Amino acid sequence: MTTQATQVTPGTQKARVLVVDDEKVMLRAWERMLPQKDFHVETVDGGVEALQRIDSEPYDVVCLDIMMPQINGMDVLREIKAKHPEIEVIMMTAFATIDTAVSAIKLGAYDYLTKPFENLETIENVVRRCAERKRLIDRNRQLESQIETKERFEGMVGSSMKMREVFKLVESVSYSAASVLIEGESGTGKELVAKAIHYRSPRKDKAFVVINCSALSETLLESELFGHMKGSFTGAIANKKGLFEAADGGTMFLDEIGEIPLSTQVKLLRVLQEGEVKRVGSNENAMVDVRIVAATNADLQEMMKKGTFREDLYYRLNVISVRLPPLRDRREDVPTLAYHFLKKYNKRMGKNVERISPEAMALLQGYKWVGNVRELENVMERAVVLEHGDNIEPRALPPHIAQGAPIGIEDSKSLSNLPYKKAKRMALMSFEKRYLSTLLQKSSGNISQASRAAGLDRSNFRRILKKYDLAGDDTEPNEA
Repeated sequence: MTTQATQVTPGTQKARVLVVDDEKVMLRAWERMLPQKDFHVETVDGGVEALQRIDSEPYDVVCLDIMMPQINGMDVLREIKAKHPEIEVIMMTAFATIDTAVSAIKLGAYDYLTKPFENLETIENVVRRCAERKRLIDRNRQLESQIETKERFEGMVGSSMKMREVFKLVESVSYSAASVLIEGESGTGKELVAKAIHYRSPRKDKAFVVINCSALSETLLESELFGHMKGSFTGAIANKKGLFEAADGGTMFLDEIGEIPLSTQVKLLRVLQEGEVKRVGSNENAMVDVRIVAATNADLQEMMKKGTFREDLYYRLNVISVRLPPLRDRREDVPTLAYHFLKKYNKRMGKNVERISPEAMALLQGYKWVGNVRELENVMERAVVLEHGDNIEPRALPPHIAQGAPIGIEDSKSLSNLPYKKAKRMALMSFEKRYLSTLLQKSSGNISQASRAAGLDRSNFRRILKKYDLAGDDTEPNEA
């Protein structure tokens, strides 16, 4: 099972080591070789079980024997590096050859050990260096991520009045310890707001823990949030610390808070009121100091009326309210966001698309963006992939955007939020495209016939068609 929660916690902890060897004696030896104060060692006697364990549990280091039945160590190494490249792997064998060692290193192994081990201190040092390398890489990734988000207000982009108000509110509430409720449609960037609040707060050097409350069943959600004791339910094979304990001193972001069952809401209320958590199956309480930031795209007040969300919990969460506007209500931010994503995916894909054509930008600004900023990012990623020129043209946009929708009453209201010249250009483009498409349909694609019906000469008509990517091929089989 892959957990739905993510945790960013500075500092060091025991390195998790998985030893894979078909010799039981060797497995017991490894458990004695590595000091328990520094390493948490687990063992399995086959490659198949090892891969299953690695898919479900996080490990820092895997010590892997090469000669094993069913699946050999080299094949296991390939699988690990393909699916979990962040895990460091140490290979070991009693049949050492230079070719095998070179092959293992090329496949991504950190080191290569030969059995029997002559110096146990050397073995411990190799594993320790391997675990330290993994820790440093993880830390660098965490710092790079934090720096990148901080440079852009935690990834939020926008200069509209509504977004400036959001930025100002985030700055003012960050230094408080009060709970925050972020409301907004899906894709508006609620997690980015939560990160901005955390990384601008006195808790910024502590943990920032994220969990999506809609992604887990009631039992698993309680286990993730509050932890559990060994034997408290089927599959609870060991005591487990919950995310509230892991977030002690930091911030917990509860996404989709409206999806929490009523029974769990009671326990969450106790955390907010008393700062206490109780693991599933335990009779003891643990004190925690956690700031809670929650988010929802549901109408919690309507849920309270229906009895599906506790009123006392709502008011505990909603000490400070941040409401994110949908992208359709801040269309002036679309160009800034579009160029932000253009730069992002240029860098990621090694491309150099320089700009977005006026026609494409007008289509982007005229679209309703039901999926908000997340949908715009997906559209720009697609455009960078498909565009082979210097400019993003309408042809690189999804058909439902590139074709342009007729301007109705709702769209006219949206245009009223734009400057006159920009609104006029967008309305004109929408009219031209619909008009030309209709003429081409009536003439069955015959450009000469369509241009005569429009009262334009053929060359000017074709030029306008090309503007909207409607010209098609130069050859016209239907031409009269």
